[in-house]
Amino acid sequence: MSRVKPLYSARLFTTTTATRRQGSTHGKHTTKLYINGEFIESQTDKWIELHNPATQQLVTLVPQPTHAELKHASRCAEEAFKTWRKTSILTRQRVMLNMQFLIRDNMDKIAHAITTEQGKTFADAKGDVLRGLQVVEAACGIPSLLMGETLPVTTDMDTFTIREPLGVVAGITPFNFPAMIPLWIFPLAIACGNTCVLKPSERDPGAAMILAKLAEEAGVPKGVMNVVHGSADTVNFICDEPAIKAISFVGSDHAGKHIFARGTANGKRVQANLGAKNHGVILADASKNHTLNQLVGAAFGAAAYESKDNHRRVIPSGCMALSTVIFVGKSKEWLPELAERSKALKVTGGLEEGADLGPVISPQAKERVLGLIQSGVDEGATLLLDGRGFKATGKYEKGNFIGPTILTGVKPNMRCYREEIFGPVLVCLEVDTLDEAIKIINENPYGNGTAVFTNSGAIARKFTEEIDVGQVGVNVPIPVPLPMFSFTGSRGSIRGDLNFYGKSGVQFFTSTKTVTQLWRHEDATVIQAAVNMPTQH
Repeated sequence: MSRVKPLYSARLFTTTTATRRQGSTHGKHTTKLYINGEFIESQTDKWIELHNPATQQLVTLVPQPTHAELKHASRCAEEAFKTWRKTSILTRQRVMLNMQFLIRDNMDKIAHAITTEQGKTFADAKGDVLRGLQVVEAACGIPSLLMGETLPVTTDMDTFTIREPLGVVAGITPFNFPAMIPLWIFPLAIACGNTCVLKPSERDPGAAMILAKLAEEAGVPKGVMNVVHGSADTVNFICDEPAIKAISFVGSDHAGKHIFARGTANGKRVQANLGAKNHGVILADASKNHTLNQLVGAAFGAAAYESKDNHRRVIPSGCMALSTVIFVGKSKEWLPELAERSKALKVTGGLEEGADLGPVISPQAKERVLGLIQSGVDEGATLLLDGRGFKATGKYEKGNFIGPTILTGVKPNMRCYREEIFGPVLVCLEVDTLDEAIKIINENPYGNGTAVFTNSGAIARKFTEEIDVGQVGVNVPIPVPLPMFSFTGSRGSIRGDLNFYGKSGVQFFTSTKTVTQLWRHEDATVIQAAVNMPTQH
């Protein structure tokens, strides 16, 4: 039985077109561009098919916009910046307040779009939206976030700073968080006084299209927020377009390194969050039941676990999924029970009641995950739990499903450890000491996040002090900070000096102007008002 009524149709921001152009879209639904406050049909002849991962049903065709359409988006954003930058900070705060209300009110619609296009369970999709909404809520405090500094430096002389918007900024976002990552970027960017050109993933742009409409309803003027689509051609346009002053990117290593190099070579400010390999370290003194529940939820993305108040909770995963676990000492004896709890997860279409795990996004992604599982077996790992044979039935029989999978006996030189899997696969290593676990993590090139599970404060302190990773959880499997802080990935997981959202995000989307002024007290004179009738002109 379906969890929700279909509040969102993937056709909400699509049209049915009949065209004779090459690459015909005759009778098919196409995703629109959002430029200068209008949803417009692309005139391209290059389209990208988007299929429901659970059924393979064609949802929409996503355009690769023409160069003229991309140029139109940047020009509209550039023109809108002239007036948007001059709006009062209270006007921009009001827009953020309106937006957070509208996003919360439309959370089910956005989540339905994510499940339809990306494959997350409905509950996990709502978590995706919620974590992005929290950034919008934090942006409601933009007056405080943009405050400068002032200091009387000598007699009659003051120095103060002003934070000013950059101009047109761009966001390039990944498929694994269709709502959260766009919400990391465009609300804070426009709250700071910039205008934005957003390119969501061509694999699941529906959530971004809904967010664009909600931004319009919240009071974002025409041209301040624009959405374009496509793949490499659009990315290269954003990197090269002179009107675009900064790029915020989350995605793969290959794309991120390319965007950072090409964007900075063109004089742009770029922040790029790249790959990850997030480790959990399990000590035998940890709370066993809590730890196993946390591992199942964090490893398999949408898996629910029971909280102390018996409410089902969901941990959004993706680039912060706990894909790798290091069992220290006797804690490896928990592996069979971990497999049993994982085996009990319900794998089905994301809108089904009680769904714990949905499909991966595409047949190609499924084949890659299966290949990485097999590589682990070929290199000597053990399949403690094998989800490769999972078969969905009924309308989901063509879906891209893989059941929960656990590989044990993994070594750091194995391909299944070295590469991001992006599937329901937990890679397990076993060591004798905490120092060995710390050494493995610190030698990994990535530095997004890690977690340790223990009841020892001394062990937790040692781990947090010695580990070389940007985000650390103690008995918290996915330590993504709330947006009053910043997403502080480090080392190979990020390019650029400034992190996402929080104070660091405000710094990224603004430049600092320092003013030193002298007003001599000797020049202060009392001007007496004239009360006599003037006698001459």
